[in-house]
Amino acid sequence: MAETALTDTVPSTARPAGWRGIAADWSSDQRAFKNVSWGKAMMWIFLLSDTFIFSCFLLSYMTARMSTTVPWPNPSEVFALNVAGKHIPLILIAIMTFILISSSGTMAMAVNFGYRRDRAKTAALMLATAAFGATFVGMQAFEWTKLIMEGVRPWANPWGAEQFGSSFFMITGFHGTHVTIGVIFLIAIARKVWRGDFDVERRGFFTSRKGYYEIVEITGLYWHFVDLVWVFIFAFFYLW
Repeated sequence: MAETALTDTVPSTARPAGWRGIAADWSSDQRAFKNVSWGKAMMWIFLLSDTFIFSCFLLSYMTARMSTTVPWPNPSEVFALNVAGKHIPLILIAIMTFILISSSGTMAMAVNFGYRRDRAKTAALMLATAAFGATFVGMQAFEWTKLIMEGVRPWANPWGAEQFGSSFFMITGFHGTHVTIGVIFLIAIARKVWRGDFDVERRGFFTSRKGYYEIVEITGLYWHFVDLVWVFIFAFFYLW
């Protein structure tokens, strides 16, 4: 009888089902992301918010293009280059896309070698990724200069709809800013990897626990996101 009474008085520890279970997890004194570090979780939340911003930009661009009554410029002609006397459409954009996609490969290898604690290869591959990104930004600056010299402005466009200029500078400029920030972080983290900051747990910004190269993966998440966004910009802005 005593055992029965004791059993009946023990509170149930079963997890509530549905939304009550989710609320119980978040209100309990535990980590909400039990199998994910806060660094990764915060990066994913940031990337999700950034996805909303880029989506709004692309939706605004599509709305402006479909609603304007003025002819929209042909991207194949606007973004063409004369090479050896030949008019080649989208050649610069194709090279930029190839460079940025290639940088995803070097970044993925950097993350792989980072978790193997191979400092030399990790730092070298991160610097290679940064070089790809810097080349992309340089080519984008050349593209901007070319269009500005041809008369494109955020409020004017010699080939048709005025919204073309504002859409182009807003979308590509916002993405180029992301690439530039990514290049800076890649160089900074590569320097810390090369010096061995993660092996001796040297104090400073973005230095994680000793022997733990998670910051390399977090940087990689950001870089892959930037590359993925460019694929959508390339498809909607340059190919449409």
